[in-house]
Amino acid sequence: MASAFAAVSAPYLERERLGRRRVWGELVERHLLKSGRVDRPIYLDHGKVGCVGAAREKLLNAAERRFYSDGIAATGIDAVVAEAGVARMSLYNNFASKDDLVAAYLDRRHAEWLELLARRLEDAGDARARVLAVFDAYLDHAAFAYDKGFRGCGLLNGAAELPVGHPGRESVRVHKAEVEELLVDLVAQAGVPDAAGVGEHLYLLVEGGVVSAGLDGNPERLVHARRLAERILAGAS
Repeated sequence: MASAFAAVSAPYLERERLGRRRVWGELVERHLLKSGRVDRPIYLDHGKVGCVGAAREKLLNAAERRFYSDGIAATGIDAVVAEAGVARMSLYNNFASKDDLVAAYLDRRHAEWLELLARRLEDAGDARARVLAVFDAYLDHAAFAYDKGFRGCGLLNGAAELPVGHPGRESVRVHKAEVEELLVDLVAQAGVPDAAGVGEHLYLLVEGGVVSAGLDGNPERLVHARRLAERILAGAS
C-alpha cells in the first residue's frame, strides 16, 4: 500500500554531497531546490571516514548545541572548537568564517525539521492530518534533549541576533517562506477553500505557537496552537 506521504508527492532519490543517498518526496525536494540548498552541505554522512568529514561533523554538532543553548553572539569560535575537540585549523579548513559556520547551522536546523516533517507526513492518515503534521514536526523538534531546555525556534532565535543585511537573516526568511508554502500546498490538497488565506493563518499560528512555547520553556502553547488549527480546518472545510 502506498504511504500517506506518497499521496502528497512521489518519492525520489537525492544524492547527498558526501555520497549518501536519502529517499524524500518531491514536495520537500521542490522547496529545497527552490532555494538551491540541496547543493550545499546541509546534511553530513555520519559514517564518513576521513579527517575533514569527521571534523566538520564535530564542529557542526558543537555549534548546534552552543548556538541554540547560549546564543550565536555569546558563543565564540574558541568555545565551538573546544567542545568539538578538534584543532582550530579544522574550523578554517571547513568554514571560511564564523558567518559561514552560522549559515551551515541555520541550514541544518531547517533540514532537521524538514526530515521530521517528512516522517510525520508519511504517518498521516488523511489530508487534514497532513496539514497538522507541520505542527507535529515542530512539537517533535521541541521534544529534543537540549542542554538548557527548549528555547523556541533556533532559526528565529538566530535571526534575532543577526544584523539587517546578514546573509543568515535572508536564509531564515527563505526557510520560513518554505514553511508557509508547504502549509498552503497541504491545505489546498485537503480541499479547503481559500488555501492561501488559511495556509497563511496556520503559518502565523504555528510560528506564534513555537515562539510562545520557547518563552515558556515548554511545548504547551504549541499543543494549544495545534488544537486551534484543528478547529480552523474543521470550520473552513
